[in-house]
Order: sequence, then structure tokens, then C-alpha cells
Amino acid sequence: MPIFETDDAKLYYEDAGRGEPVLLLHGLGGSTADWAPQIEALAPRYRAIALDVRGSGRSRDLRRPGGPFSVQQFADDAARLLDQLGAAPAHVVGLSLGGMIAFQLAVDHPQCVRTLTIVNSLPALVPRALSQHLTLWFRRGVARLFGPAGMARLLVRRLFPQPEQAPLRRRFLEHMARNEKRAYIASQRAVIGWSVLDRIGAIAAPVLVVASERDYWPVADQEAYARRMQRAEVAVVADAGHALPLEAPERFNRVLVAFLDRQGAGGVPGGDSSRQEAR
Repeated sequence: MPIFETDDAKLYYEDAGRGEPVLLLHGLGGSTADWAPQIEALAPRYRAIALDVRGSGRSRDLRRPGGPFSVQQFADDAARLLDQLGAAPAHVVGLSLGGMIAFQLAVDHPQCVRTLTIVNSLPALVPRALSQHLTLWFRRGVARLFGPAGMARLLVRRLFPQPEQAPLRRRFLEHMARNEKRAYIASQRAVIGWSVLDRIGAIAAPVLVVASERDYWPVADQEAYARRMQRAEVAVVADAGHALPLEAPERFNRVLVAFLDRQGAGGVPGGDSSRQEAR
């Protein structure tokens, strides 16, 4: 089992394929297992590296198993892993929490990032409206009372609403229930109030923002932050929700690989953010 050890953590990762490295960062409560369809698609042409972030999956914080954690800490771990593997700069792909870590990595460790692919995520989670505060406090309350399994029951029908998605619902419930409660809550708390919004304009790497039509975060919000970056483009995936890489792996993989192939060939997006529809 591949483990990267730091002074205070043991971090599990997977490493498959050869070629330009692609680092895959999972969402809250997720793990490297969530990226199985992407690793399979990437490995024939790229080096796919997936990391269980500190406190998730098979990774452990040795000194503070229940946190507190921070997005900056997660990003520092990713930078150390890439350095250890000789895999920097990498194409960095992040879903939700993983997208926040990717943003932090890009602003704190730009030498580690060749491109960014941000999937259904934002560069800040600072609640402003009352409704936003209530949503976040409700989710924190559910996690504290019922743990990750309770949070999974709350989210699963929204993430995978179609009858044919029953296997995905079962898998999601099973995987979320494996999370250690304190570590999950610490990861949840790490993102509330976090922001690098005022720093993303300095990101020089090409950026692909992938937004699902039915995501929690409005597509317009994701387009708005994309316009603040130098070399960003937006791909909107129709009739898909937050857990896009799991829900529609073939469609997501087409969008991702097309972007990576263009960057590998030296192509760059235009100076202004552009939008494409992915169906």
C-alpha cells in the first residue's frame, strides 16, 4: 500500500500509468476510490496520482487525528507528495473540497501546478446571506449529530436522483460511512470561512472550470470567478449534478482529457474566460 509519510501524517495515494502527471483531489468525505473511472481513462497516456487527503480515506494525521485541519495544510501535503514523487509540475484536478485544495496549491505552490481543472467548486466559502449561513450550520449540525453516515443519507438523493443510479447511491452511503466522525467534521470546518478569491487573479496556469448544470453552486457563480483568472475557460455539463466524475464519468473524462491533451500539445485558452457546453 503506497504511503507517503511526513513528520505528522501517513498519507495514502495511488500512482498509475506513465506520462505527464495528473494529481486527483477528492471531495469532502471521499477518497482515491472516487477517481477509479478517471484513473482508468488517464493511465494509458498520463501518470494518474490520486491522494487521500489528511483525515480521509486511508490517510491519517498522527498527532491530531480529529483535526483541526486547514485547506492550506491539505495543499501543503499535496505539494510535498508531488515533490516526493518527482511529479511537479502536475495537471491538478479537484472536485469540490479537492477544487479548493487545488486553488490553494496554485496560489501557495505555483511551481507544482501545470494546469488546474476545478470541478464544481469555488475559490471561497464565506457565507454572506442568511440562507447560506443556515445551510452551513444545518450541515454542521447533521454531521455532529449523525456523523458522515447521516450526512450521506441527507445528500444521497440529491446527488444521485435517478432510479438507475441506485448502485451509486449504495456505494456513496457505504463509502461515506467509513469516514471517522471527528476527522470528517474537522475537514468540513476547514472550508467554512476559507477564501483565496483575492489571489486567483495571479494564477498563471491554464484553468478549466467544469460546472454541472444541477450543481449546488450556480453555474453563473463559477463563470464569475473564472473571469477573474488570466487563462480560464468554463465547460458546463448538462443534466449532471455535484458528483460529476462519479455520476457521468464518460462525459467528464471526455472534457478533462480534451483539455489535458490541448495543454500537453502547447495549446492555451484565450485571455478571457470562454464557455463551452458539454453534453
